[in-house]
This record gives sequence, C-alpha cells and structure tokens, in this order.
Amino acid sequence: MNKSPRTIKQKRALWAWLFLTIPLIYFIAVRFYPTVGAFSISLTQWNIVGDKTYIGFDNFIALYHDPVFWGVLSNTFEYLLLGVPISLLLSFIIAYYLDQVRFGHGFLRACYFIPFLTTAVAMAWVWRWFYQPVSIGIINLALGEMGILQLDFLRSTTQALPAVLAPAIWAGLGFQIIIFMAGIRAIPMTYYEAAKIDGAGSWQILKEITMPQLRPTITFLVVISSIGFLRIFDQVYNMTQEGEGGPLNATRPLVLHIYKTAFDNFEMGMAAAQTVVLFVILMIITALQLRILQK
Repeated sequence: MNKSPRTIKQKRALWAWLFLTIPLIYFIAVRFYPTVGAFSISLTQWNIVGDKTYIGFDNFIALYHDPVFWGVLSNTFEYLLLGVPISLLLSFIIAYYLDQVRFGHGFLRACYFIPFLTTAVAMAWVWRWFYQPVSIGIINLALGEMGILQLDFLRSTTQALPAVLAPAIWAGLGFQIIIFMAGIRAIPMTYYEAAKIDGAGSWQILKEITMPQLRPTITFLVVISSIGFLRIFDQVYNMTQEGEGGPLNATRPLVLHIYKTAFDNFEMGMAAAQTVVLFVILMIITALQLRILQK
C-alpha cells in the first residue's frame, strides 16, 4: 500500500525544521549546556585542574558577605542606569534629525555606524590615550588651552567610571541610530499627513505619533542595551591599569570580576556562582522591561 504524499504544509514544516536544526544544535551545545554547567559548578569548590568538591550554597553565602562583590555589583548597575537612557536619548535625537537630512544622508549614517564596527580593543586604547595627562592626552591638552585644570579621568575613583562609559556609549550609538531610523521610516506617512491637516505641531506629532509607533523599537533597544551594559567588559579591561577595573575597583563590572575570579584566582566555583547571579539579574531585568514597555 502506497503511503499518502506529504501535503505542502507538511513539506514546509519539514524544511523549516531542517533549517532550524543547525542553530538549535548550536544553542544547545554553546548556550544551554554551559548555562546548566554553570549552575552545577556554582555548588562546588574547584580550581579547574583538581576534583570538584560539593559545598552546597557556600559560594553564594560567601558572595553575600563579600563587600568587594557588592561594590562590583553597584558598578554594574551604574553602567546600566547611566548607559541605557543616555545612549537611547542620544541615538533617538540623532536618528530623528538625520532622517530629515536629504543631502549626504548615506555618508552621515555611515559615519555614525563606523564606530560600531570598530574593534573594541583598538577603540578602548585610543580613548585611553585621549584621557592621558597633559603633553600626551588630547582632551587634557584641549582643556589646558581653554584655561581649565586637567582632569584625572582614569586615575580618579569618581571620574573613571564615566570615562570608561563614554566610549561604550559612543561605540553603540551607530547600531541604535540605524534601528531607530528603520523604526521611524516604517511609520506610515499617512499618519503625519493627517496630523498636519488637523493642525498638529511638530512636538504634538512627535509625542502622539512618532513615539507610540516606535514602542516596539524602543522595547528592543532597551533590552539589548541593558544586556550590553550589564555585560560590559572590553572597555574596562583595556582602559584600566593592567585590566584590574581600577582605581580601587571603581570601574570593575561583574563580568570582569568573574573573569578575574576564574582565571587569576582559579576559583571556578565562585566564578560560576557570580555567573549565576548575573544570569538571574539579566533574566529579571529583561522580563520587567518587556512587561513594562509592552504595556
């Protein structure tokens, strides 16, 4: 008895699963398995070469009583709370006015996007050179020409974190601008035409049409930017002295602290516990942002 031929719907589903197989294998092997492994290792004491010793939740208890960990966590949230709103505001303003430019639009858009394509290490070292004292650092030289005292930047416990955050924001602007422009151009022109016929002003159009229509775009960028700033690493590692996140841990984020714990101190169990904490933070913040912004 001949089997009945597959329907078009079944063939499409089969091809869809075939194309999804490779990314599924990748995510299981590279994403899901290491995540589960991190949860397992966080309950052990392990120096990467010896045997794992099960110690339960001792690593998490030690983190709770570790003032350095809380300082690092505070730095991480400072990157998040400063980086996300500043970067989104700047990128939206640039995208909004850049969309109205007709001459040289492609060139300007490329200029803003190039920093996003630049290697993070090279960019961090250039900015580190900018922040050097007088006779080397271009920023302090400019301040001196204006009669302003030089700033300590990376040598100051109060100025170092904003100094590291500035290139991180600058590097991500290009991507956010492109996404905002795509969202702005996806808004039907009939909405604007109807608003102008009704006598709406520029501010009213921005408030009542542009911003509500950009809500999915804003949701996407807020989530992506939050994850990026919570996982900031390259700029801090390359711009601070010997990659320590100094001075006095003033710029050290949680990801760098995890790296140092794992590969300088070889405390893999403690590093895994910190990874679990970061994972939980990312999940909670992402879920809250999606829930709030979608409303």
